[in-house]
Amino acid sequence: MASRKPAPGKGRVSKGSPKSGRTRKRASQGGGGWLLRGLGAAGIAIGFAFGLGLAQWVLEIDRVVVERFEGRRFSVPSRVYSAPLIVYPGTDWQRVDLSGWLLRLGYRQQPEGGQLLPGRYEWLPGRLRVHLRAFDHPLRPELARELEFRLAGGLIDKIEDARTGATVDVVVLEPEPVSAFLGEDREQRDLIKIESVPNHLIGAIFAVEDKRFEQHHGIDLQRVVGALMANLKAGRVAQGASTLTQQLVKNFFLTPERTLSRKLREAAMALIVEARYTKREILQAYLNEIYLGQRGSTQVHGVGEGARLYFGKSVSNLTVAESALIAAIIQSPNRISPHRRPELAQARRNLVIDLMFEQNRISPRHHQAALDEPIRLAAISRESGQSRYFLDALSQQLPDVYDTDVLRTEGLRIYSTLDPRIQRSAARALRSGLERIEAQLPEPADPAAPLQGCLLAMRPQTGEVLALVGGRDYGASQWNRCVHARRQVGSVFKPFVYVAALEPGSGPQVTLADFLDDAPLELETPSSPEPWRPENYDHEFRGPVSVREALERSLNVPAVRLGQRVGIARVASIAQALGVSSPLPLVPSLALGTAEVAPIEIARAYATLANGGRRPTPRMFVDVVEPGGLATENRPLQGSVPVLDPGAAYLAVSLLEGVVDRGTAVRVRAEGMRGPIAGKTGTTDDEFDLWFVGFTPELVAVVWVGFDDPAPVGLPSSRGALPIWTDFMREVVGVRVRGQFLRPSGVEPLEIDPETGALALAGCPRRSEEVFLRGTGPEQTCPAEAVAGQEEKPGFFRRTFGRLLGRRP
Repeated sequence: MASRKPAPGKGRVSKGSPKSGRTRKRASQGGGGWLLRGLGAAGIAIGFAFGLGLAQWVLEIDRVVVERFEGRRFSVPSRVYSAPLIVYPGTDWQRVDLSGWLLRLGYRQQPEGGQLLPGRYEWLPGRLRVHLRAFDHPLRPELARELEFRLAGGLIDKIEDARTGATVDVVVLEPEPVSAFLGEDREQRDLIKIESVPNHLIGAIFAVEDKRFEQHHGIDLQRVVGALMANLKAGRVAQGASTLTQQLVKNFFLTPERTLSRKLREAAMALIVEARYTKREILQAYLNEIYLGQRGSTQVHGVGEGARLYFGKSVSNLTVAESALIAAIIQSPNRISPHRRPELAQARRNLVIDLMFEQNRISPRHHQAALDEPIRLAAISRESGQSRYFLDALSQQLPDVYDTDVLRTEGLRIYSTLDPRIQRSAARALRSGLERIEAQLPEPADPAAPLQGCLLAMRPQTGEVLALVGGRDYGASQWNRCVHARRQVGSVFKPFVYVAALEPGSGPQVTLADFLDDAPLELETPSSPEPWRPENYDHEFRGPVSVREALERSLNVPAVRLGQRVGIARVASIAQALGVSSPLPLVPSLALGTAEVAPIEIARAYATLANGGRRPTPRMFVDVVEPGGLATENRPLQGSVPVLDPGAAYLAVSLLEGVVDRGTAVRVRAEGMRGPIAGKTGTTDDEFDLWFVGFTPELVAVVWVGFDDPAPVGLPSSRGALPIWTDFMREVVGVRVRGQFLRPSGVEPLEIDPETGALALAGCPRRSEEVFLRGTGPEQTCPAEAVAGQEEKPGFFRRTFGRLLGRRP
């Protein structure tokens, strides 16, 4: 019988056999190698995955960095500037607020004995010396120059160049920053190029924030170790180690929370930024990004805007001490604010100056001079909320290419027509006037729906809007009543009826010597089965009244009669030609102002009269300048469009002067105002809307008062809107108005008998001067019999048709 082979693994080997040990060892080695090989493969896979994830993380960070650095780094709100202040010999320097202009623009009092540097001024007995800064504008640049204003009797008597002694006829002063189109973050910055930054400002920032900026690669390990030791010793976070690059990264890309992951991301981004960009590019971005404090609710970022906030000057003009102060407050701008904590700010400024000296960044002489220099801060000019109404109207007038996003991000410079002094006067006059009216009301107004108003001032020759206050409080209501509120205009519309009758285009219907019948009148209207019976304000009738008296006393019935004679369609056409763009209903009551029109339209129409029949276009800006200095939108001062005979316009102005001298607006004279002033009151039914429009040769201003939800105010316009206008004009132009309304060659003055309208010849007992379009004077003369005291009996024709023609029999 054949023997069997042992089954595998079942050979007869003793436990102590060497073979058995070797067999177990080989088995053991085979199993452990497999495990090590498995672990190694897993480690490689894990490492690969980690490396891949890290690479993706780094690439994502790199993408974010590149997009921000090579795209639009900063959102720069477009800044709006006022119209420049123009002064000349004869200017009332107190009325134009020359001293206030110096403060608002950041000019500072010159210390005794020092050199008068740009941006400094010095008040001397009877003189003002000021070193004007250069004003950079692509169309109207002004060089820096030192001027001396000689003052006498409240006026500028003479202007001289302080260096040459040459007489200066006119000085155009730098426009004031008015406001800005801020984004949701409400950040304001003035972008600068690093070439314009003085070395001592860069040195001051290096000295206190990152003295090895030029040596490290984004992270300063030496500073990290030093900060760690200092913090361990203090038992708290007493010292930071962030470089300028890390600060930039934190502000550019990251949120402010303090976590390990954010610190790692900050470090990685700092290394990438340093690897991709030059130190010069990094520093310029930092100088434009760093937070430096608040101007009201607006955040100030960058050294360019910071220099203007604290010192009212461009960054290139900072002194060593001023640069040190800006560097000093970077650590905590609100805690170290020199406006709120001047002692703390000065102590830290001096620390920075000492560090600059210790690091050999300034000389011993500059070190001591900087320590000795007192802190001189510019006055903080906070934005007035009332200018927001103007800003809203401006944004709507800008070309469509400048949409909201562009205005908030592209850093445009918009040169507006706003006169800050006139704007402040308008806001004060409207606010105090509304409060005065409310004090006279029998019951207080609902606080949720208070009495409202608006005031708009315009230059009639150019249409430039110099002031616009669209309500009593922008914070409570942004509705711009000057531009958008269409309200019944009442009697301020009546002059358009008279202009339609005086205009010679279709043959004048009346002259200023004619009479209109103030007697009961009935008119059929398609909207009512009953005839319309217009009445005067006092419900009285006066019989025949002169054209001049009818408008001066704002009589309704004569205006309606004249409107019917001329034709309502003709009246509407004239109003539209003058500048009214709202729909005008062709009904008899249009003559009394039942149409709803916006105040800016009324201002334009009256400006056309004041401008000799040439219609201006209301405008809020002149130039738009893009960051590169290119004036992409330029609207130079252009002539207005002729729409009305100059003679007819002058006759209308003469009528409106009479309203102020003898009529419903005589309160203007009672308040002491003298000189050429014309105007018209307007009060709608039940005193829902109070209007006054008045003008001088150089300024048109319209005031409206009422409730947003129409309700009786309880006063006529002569006691409501007119006093607001008078307060405003007294503050803006004074009690004595300069200039005159120029009479065109097509108008001639003639003496007439005011009782009959006849031409007054020698010996006529009653005579007054009246103006006429040339060749339209009275045909009848004051009779010689009247001189002898005998009354002339009217002839048959005049007795029969006198009333029909509107002439007194």
